[in-house]
Amino acid sequence: MIAPQIYPAYSTAGASPIVLLHGWGFSAASMAPLIEPLRQVRDVWCVDLPGFGDQPSLESFDVDSLMGFLAECLPVKACLVGWSLGGVLALTYAERFPARVDAVVSLAVNGKFVASADWPEAMERKVNRLFSHGFAAEPTATLKRFCGLVAQGSWDERARLRSLRALMQLPESGQLPSWRAGLELLSKSDLRLVLHNLNLPCLHILAEGDGLVPASAQQDLGGLNRLHRVECVADAGHAVHWDQSAYVAQLITAFLLPAGAGSQPSQLDKRWVAKSFSRAAASYDSAARLQRQVGERLLTRLGSSAGPVIDLGSGTGHFLTELRQLNPGAELLALDIAEGMLSHSRRCQRPADAWLCADAEALPFAAGSIDTFFSSLAIQWCEDLLQLFSELLRSLHPGGQLCLSTLTEGTLLELTRAWQAVDGYVHVNHFVTVDVLREALLGAGFVDINIQQEPVVLHCASLRELSTELKSLGAHNVNTGRPKGLTGRMRLAKLEAAYERERTVSGLPVTYQVCYIQAYKPQ
Repeated sequence: MIAPQIYPAYSTAGASPIVLLHGWGFSAASMAPLIEPLRQVRDVWCVDLPGFGDQPSLESFDVDSLMGFLAECLPVKACLVGWSLGGVLALTYAERFPARVDAVVSLAVNGKFVASADWPEAMERKVNRLFSHGFAAEPTATLKRFCGLVAQGSWDERARLRSLRALMQLPESGQLPSWRAGLELLSKSDLRLVLHNLNLPCLHILAEGDGLVPASAQQDLGGLNRLHRVECVADAGHAVHWDQSAYVAQLITAFLLPAGAGSQPSQLDKRWVAKSFSRAAASYDSAARLQRQVGERLLTRLGSSAGPVIDLGSGTGHFLTELRQLNPGAELLALDIAEGMLSHSRRCQRPADAWLCADAEALPFAAGSIDTFFSSLAIQWCEDLLQLFSELLRSLHPGGQLCLSTLTEGTLLELTRAWQAVDGYVHVNHFVTVDVLREALLGAGFVDINIQQEPVVLHCASLRELSTELKSLGAHNVNTGRPKGLTGRMRLAKLEAAYERERTVSGLPVTYQVCYIQAYKPQ
């Protein structure tokens, strides 16, 4: 038996490793999009199933033999992430060996793979039978059709089909029995009782456009065990972890992190950050006068690139057109924590090559793969600056550039002073000092660091106008110390009176301390 490939994490904090199990027709290489982001939090193991990839076939490809194989090669304790057939095996393994499993994440897995009278939201029996007969008669032609089904529903079906066909290795004659038995195992799979009884943390991720596991199974799947969580990902097909790799990795990471040790309580609620900006997507550009002004100034500091360019915290994608003009031959990717922003950017047909939903502090990029990070007024939503800059440095190739703007201490000073006259709650988001930024950049290993801070003072006619603008931008207070419940009328009146003392002839001042940063990864 060939040993599994192990990808060590940066810091496991004593947590059990993540084991990735691939789907039918593919190998462990098909789980590649999840390796880098998941190994930010735990060790990652990749396993070829018997008869697939480089793993020799077993004498019998049945459930008992496969469970014995996994029990022999997997760690004593693990979190299992399984795609399609791999998900079926992960859930079955968790039922057989619950003491060896901390949690299970299934990708594109149904309660039953083939429909029945009591489980209609699944693959039609006739379709499954025709596919099995087709593979027995013409494996190569059937596998090509299979790739088409897996690519169906992807936001870019043509590109996904090409990548899937490149991943798929045609079975050798000695592997064919395993592949046929794998299809038989899938067609007979009925996980309903397993899911109902499984008393472990489970996350089930379906895809909106899946041609093999219908998204309409979401409700029935969730009804099997109310303790399990079910998510459905938009703009994705059966290969959901390829179509929306960053977002899927984010879902898995968020699901597994509470089980880890050593994490410190955060002052920034990132779930609210993502939801807040997603809700603001449609109104964002109309209110983003500061963002436009700062972003335009930042673009003048950016050098051209031949390699991949990332617009980090791209929001609605307002600057993608100019980034494309500055870097005409480079791959351009938009990355944001808010899926709503990315969806808006795609609908507006911004000129990006891909849109990735991910946290900047856990980037889904291989080490040394990025030429340039451009980021305007986004990193103030990142709390662990050393982790952020370490991730950026890791992802950049030697000599790669970082060009960003952010807000620093003294931002919204007038609003802060006004609230201090009302109560003692945290009403304005915390902003770091320039010294803290510089120390984090140096600590991460950046060189040739150039930091310039410039105050920008805008004016509003009233507190209501300022509040509306901040709300349209999604810039709500997201600190954990924020007050609960609605702000009362009397407290708002006090706030307005306190802010009025700041008024000038131009209106109510709103000060932003803008910091521009350029830095490079050592050659």
